[in-house]
Amino acid sequence: MSPTLTPKLLLLFLTVISLTLIYASAGSDDSERVSDLEDLQSRSKSGVIHLDDHSVSRFLTSTKTPRPYWLLIFFDATQLHDKSELQLKTLHSEFSLLANSFITNNNNNNPNPKLFFCDIEFKESQSSFALFGVNALPHIRLVAPHQSPKESDQMDQGDFSRLAESMSDFVESRTKLVVGPIHRPPFLSTKQLAVIVIIILIWIPFAVKKIVAGQTLLHDPKLWLAGSVFIYFFSVSGAMHNIIRKMPMFLADRNDPNKLVFFYQGSGMQLGAEGFAIGSLYTIVGLLLAFVTHVLVKVRNLNVQRLVMIVALFVSFWAVKKVVFLDNWKTGYGIHGFWPSSWN
Repeated sequence: MSPTLTPKLLLLFLTVISLTLIYASAGSDDSERVSDLEDLQSRSKSGVIHLDDHSVSRFLTSTKTPRPYWLLIFFDATQLHDKSELQLKTLHSEFSLLANSFITNNNNNNPNPKLFFCDIEFKESQSSFALFGVNALPHIRLVAPHQSPKESDQMDQGDFSRLAESMSDFVESRTKLVVGPIHRPPFLSTKQLAVIVIIILIWIPFAVKKIVAGQTLLHDPKLWLAGSVFIYFFSVSGAMHNIIRKMPMFLADRNDPNKLVFFYQGSGMQLGAEGFAIGSLYTIVGLLLAFVTHVLVKVRNLNVQRLVMIVALFVSFWAVKKVVFLDNWKTGYGIHGFWPSSWN
């Protein structure tokens, strides 16, 4: 071997050794980070790892890609939990449910790369919010092994409607990992169910005795009367519309915030208060009709019958006139009576 080749071989050997040590060190760092994430996950009751600016740097920005794990991150702000329209509390609970279900379903599997569920709180980690470019909540990001925070995939705001199930679909479509079924807790625990069963078993003999004797609430005609009136009022007041559309009872006046608007002029919207007002007018007419046909006919004094009948007709006419007036004021449509041609 020539003397000139010896230094070259030595240099090559040292280069190979250096690269081997570098890759071994990188692999050791990755294994250490995965081990740390698994430890944090095991210490969390829900399986969600809480991150801050320091841990985001350790597990994301200071690591080389590709990383041996995915991170699904829920961005939270505790000061906005009272904003019902954002539903942050509910969505965070569903996110925890998703994490717990994934861990349970994949307990015997060892997916590579791994998937970890994390959350970041705004007050603690404002730098991380800026790093991901988060400016609105709710917000969920999936960081792939080869992605930087800015390149990560954002879950569409419109996909939160199905809660944990939509989050599961988002994960499976991006990662090709199988989340599995969502394990929701039962409505009643085993102990609660056992107590209810015992109470029912004790109550059954007394209930049978009451039913046979005809002494239950279901045998009371007053209860059926009250229930009928309630169903009638619920039907004609638009209460179901208010529940489905989540309509407010009233609005603040735009011109004067100190004033409240109970009746909204325009056919495109109905407030809860105006529905209840119209429903009350309809209910008054219905109750008067029922009173006249079922109670007043039993009164023997004709003068009393006539007086009550006149009052009932007057009140009913006034109520119907109010309904027609409000309908015309709100929609602009007029309602006219049609009389026999011979009366003109």
